[in-house]
Amino acid sequence: MKTVSDGFKLENGVMIPCVALGTWESADGEQCYNSVLEAFKQGYTHIDTAKIYGNEVSVGKAIKDSGLRRESLFITTKLWNTDRGSYDEAIQAFETSMNKLDLEYLDLYLIHWPNPEKYRDNWQHINAESWRAMEDLYLAGKIKAIGVSNFMINHLEELEKTARVKPMVNQIRLCPGDTKDELVKYCQDKNIILEAYSPFARGEVFKIDELKELAASKNKTISQVVLRWCLQKGFVSLPKSVTPSRIKENTEIFDFELNDAEISKIDKVQTTYDSESNEPDTIDF
Repeated sequence: MKTVSDGFKLENGVMIPCVALGTWESADGEQCYNSVLEAFKQGYTHIDTAKIYGNEVSVGKAIKDSGLRRESLFITTKLWNTDRGSYDEAIQAFETSMNKLDLEYLDLYLIHWPNPEKYRDNWQHINAESWRAMEDLYLAGKIKAIGVSNFMINHLEELEKTARVKPMVNQIRLCPGDTKDELVKYCQDKNIILEAYSPFARGEVFKIDELKELAASKNKTISQVVLRWCLQKGFVSLPKSVTPSRIKENTEIFDFELNDAEISKIDKVQTTYDSESNEPDTIDF
């Protein structure tokens, strides 16, 4: 791969660009709008948003104002926990997101969490119904690919019991210090592409001496080393930024490589980042 618009092939043959601009915590309005336009300027074609981020309108406006061909872009949004009560609710939530984004089709739609607090006693059925709605939207051509987010092995195994179309993507928190090795192997064995959100461990990676030393040896930043680690591990990475210089910096990961020993060193990094803070079966929303 040579640019952030190059990508991995999903199970159904759709190509997913290897780096996306993450928009979690990018406020709706000018901040999000400008960061998405800047990302397009720097060569990004993949934008990741969600209903709960509250910025689908700004993302959609930036897409329209960019002047880029829709077919050249890859846009992701997600089905939120409060819209999980039934098949019909999931369909309506998708239509609402599409109206906010002002798009005719979506590239990737994800179930955001597998076990919302409201439906904890019945999560298996709720996931099956949400997935059935997404399958129908996919089969109708309204979505190019469907997947999940924050699903652990037990959630994926349960979904498989009723799914007609298997998940093509699992978007999970992956970063140095939180590598989820067993889940990663399970997904890769099933040809489910992994997307790494919070790849910088919400800033924790910048405190790690081993990463400082490795970055210096490559004449790169820690951000670039971590994103290169994601790329070589086969993960789509979703770095979030609203700063133009950092948005550009996150594209400059294709002119160097990490060797096996360096990959292993990053795999073993320890951080104070709480890997249990997003446990989907106990999270309180």
